[in-house]
Amino acid sequence: MIASAHLDTFARDNLPPASHQPEFVFDLPELRYPDRLNACVELLDKTVERGLGDRPCIITPVESLTYAQLLDRVNRIANVLVNDLGFVTGNRVLLRSANNAMMVATYFAVLKAGGVVVATMPLLRAKEISYAVQKAKISIALCDARLSEEMEKARLLAPDLRKLAYWGEGGLETLMAQPGYENFAACNTAADDVCLIAFTSGTTGQPKGTMHFHRDLLAVCDTYGKHLLRATADDRFIGSPPLAFTFGTGGLVFFPMRVGASTVLLEKAAPDDLLAAIEKYHATICFTAPTAYRAVLAKLEGRNISSLRKCVSAGEALPKATWEMWFEATGLKILDGIGSTEMLHIFIGSPEESLRPGATGKPVPGYRAKIVDENGNALPPNTPGRLAVRGPTGCRYLADERQKNYVEAGWNITGDTYLCDKDGYYWYQARSDDMIISAGYNIAGPEVEAVLLMHPAVAECGVVGAPCPERGQIVKAYVVLRAGFADDAAMTKTLQEFVKAEVAPYKYPRAVEYVTSLPKTDTGKLQRFRLREAANAPINAKLAS
Repeated sequence: MIASAHLDTFARDNLPPASHQPEFVFDLPELRYPDRLNACVELLDKTVERGLGDRPCIITPVESLTYAQLLDRVNRIANVLVNDLGFVTGNRVLLRSANNAMMVATYFAVLKAGGVVVATMPLLRAKEISYAVQKAKISIALCDARLSEEMEKARLLAPDLRKLAYWGEGGLETLMAQPGYENFAACNTAADDVCLIAFTSGTTGQPKGTMHFHRDLLAVCDTYGKHLLRATADDRFIGSPPLAFTFGTGGLVFFPMRVGASTVLLEKAAPDDLLAAIEKYHATICFTAPTAYRAVLAKLEGRNISSLRKCVSAGEALPKATWEMWFEATGLKILDGIGSTEMLHIFIGSPEESLRPGATGKPVPGYRAKIVDENGNALPPNTPGRLAVRGPTGCRYLADERQKNYVEAGWNITGDTYLCDKDGYYWYQARSDDMIISAGYNIAGPEVEAVLLMHPAVAECGVVGAPCPERGQIVKAYVVLRAGFADDAAMTKTLQEFVKAEVAPYKYPRAVEYVTSLPKTDTGKLQRFRLREAANAPINAKLAS
């Protein structure tokens, strides 16, 4: 590896051993990056240096920033980190905010200063925040003041978090306004210095920290962004995924900034909000999940979204029926794709001229894929199997034994079951693990189980995904109650509110079915596959609104 610029070497020290990492491929000329590289410099500073500082960069309902204005804000925050918060290169910095300009500015300030971004969603609760803080040994956090309540609770659970600055109430802004803070010399980071730890939702209840390098942030732009998306500086991006998701940061920040385009950031991006913003800001490229496209379809009447020229879908499988209805209503071909937090962004997809409705697509230029059996042997066309992929990005878990499960013989095994037809198109079949994908959110069933088991009424439980036409899947809980508790609607409401109070609200079970026992193996292990079979039968539990 190239000599690191990090004084705090925790991130590099906790990379998986080289023998457990995937094989990385850099066979495109644009992927041959120099040894020293800072992603902020490449995406922001150089855009201003090229004389494009007056171009719009970030547009929000409350403020808009040009590239030069964003650079000034980034420099000031970087100075605050170093001069006021005790930051040293390699430190992990927790970021907590909805999608807004300050979230982007803090993100790039950490990159420019040579730190490691750990972004979190606004919906997360203290317990979930403190897990990331402790796992990544985070000592500094920058947070929107509106999210201070859970942040302060997390601080009590994670004493390593020593420095905390809020914006929106004058604290961080006052520090940023200090004289001389308008300039900041970027850290001379190595291309393979870790700059991002993105936490997965996990499949066993414990999220995994995926580690990405400065070069990785550019690689997704120079593969999917360049060869499939093909945006220009005149494009205006918009979408619903949180910036704490790599789908969101890629689609709403990295891709537009790589080409000098602008992005519209919405703190609330429900279908009505998204439609109104597309219309108001004349957005041209939209990133969202299939469930959002389905929801928007019902609200198109009377709306003018003629500015849109590209629509990208990821986060869950895109049903062919949704693709066809969207195309019939708008004339736009949704670009389906599959990505993962481990791979950073989309690695299989198709441009408009070669896509096949219902298929995810072909490997993005720069990536390779194949379908393998349980022993890693390649399978013939049209045979379902495990999806294996490799390219310029790949899985590097933070100090996690599960690295050996994701990487086999140099290939990333994504946990998805696919088949590849004779023409090289990949067709999604199912998830290979216990992940529930609901409205684009990844939800680990075992995590919800652990919360339910904390309630005094619950003796046992099992949580799986159940089919839902609006959300793709919903979280369904099978619950065995303790003696003396009634299995009625009031109990269902109580358990749902309990889960919402402990973890992110989107994880709560929208369906609860009370049972007298759970299916188990002879050794007492829960047989989730039998619960999934039951959940795929007609749902007989009442759904929550």
